[in-house]
Formats: sequence, C-alpha cells, structure tokens
Amino acid sequence: MSEAKNYLEAIQEEMSQLINHISIANLEEAKSCIINARKKGKRLHLTGIGKPSYVARYSASLLSSTGTPAYFLDGTEAIHGSSGQVVEGDIVIAISNSGETDELKKTLQTLKENGAIIIAITGNLQSSIARQSDFAIFAGVSKEGDSLNKPPRASIVAELLILQTLSILLQNEIGLDAQTYVKWHPGGTLGQSIK
Repeated sequence: MSEAKNYLEAIQEEMSQLINHISIANLEEAKSCIINARKKGKRLHLTGIGKPSYVARYSASLLSSTGTPAYFLDGTEAIHGSSGQVVEGDIVIAISNSGETDELKKTLQTLKENGAIIIAITGNLQSSIARQSDFAIFAGVSKEGDSLNKPPRASIVAELLILQTLSILLQNEIGLDAQTYVKWHPGGTLGQSIK
C-alpha cells in the first residue's frame, strides 16, 4: 500500500511541476507547423521506441479522431523501408524520454534526409534527438515514481500530457464540433452518448 501511495504522490508532484513549465508557445508553434503542412497536403506521423511507441500509437489515434489525421510510424522498421511512408515536408513527432535511443536517432537521421520536419517530445532538451529535430518540446520528469526509478511511468504520463494538450490546440484550430465528432464515432458508448 505504501509503495502505491508513494507512486501516486510522485506522479502528482511530477505532473504539477511539468504543468507549471509547459510552454504553450512551443505547443502553438507545433500546432501551426502541423496545420501549415496539412494545408500543403502533407501528413503527420508519430514514432517512438519501446514504451513511447505505444504513446505514439495512442496519440495518432487520438489526433485522427479529433480532426487531425495522423499515422503511426514504427521506429525500428523505419530504417528498413517504412520511412517510405514519410515524404518531403511531412511532419514526424518523435517521442523519447532520454532523447538518446539509438534506433530513434538512426530513424530521425533517415527521415531528415528524406525531407521530413521533426518535432521531438523529450525529457532532455540537450539530447541528440532534440538537436536532430526542427524544434523540441519538453516532457521531462525527475523521477519515475517507484523505488527502482527505471520502468517508464511518470515519463510516459508526461509525454501523454504534452500530446493531449497539443491535440486540444489542433482540435480547437479546426473547429471540431459534436456533429462531426459523432460522425466519426457512430459506434459504442461514446457515439451513443453524443447522439
């Protein structure tokens, strides 16, 4: 019980600190970059390695469901041909807490050579991935929330918080209304609740 309580207290502390340091200006810049690329017929992709790959999958789904079509890019497959889904001028959001994941560094190098615009979501603004990107958004924590301080917990929540906030800015920019939302969500409890 005490370990669970310690974790919840750590998450509360970490997220409170992150919220106080979120740069809305940086998120607005990312929003504008994505909107401008979309106006030119370009696409948005999200990628990560390990646990952040699941953050990328969820965020691509969330963004798509709220009016910004987005695609998951497998970070390890990208250097084996999957980077072909990204064309010049496309936006790639790369998610990495450390910003030093070897596979992701190689993927971003390939994507940059292909002409992609890179937005990094990272806990380390001095990292290789942050330096490789066109601009970076901070999503860092000082501790993960358990005694090992290794398994990604708080850092994953931080990445989700940043991407969810970006999704709100994009949703508001396109003017998503309930009618359109229900058109995209006709099934399940969610669709029924809007009808």
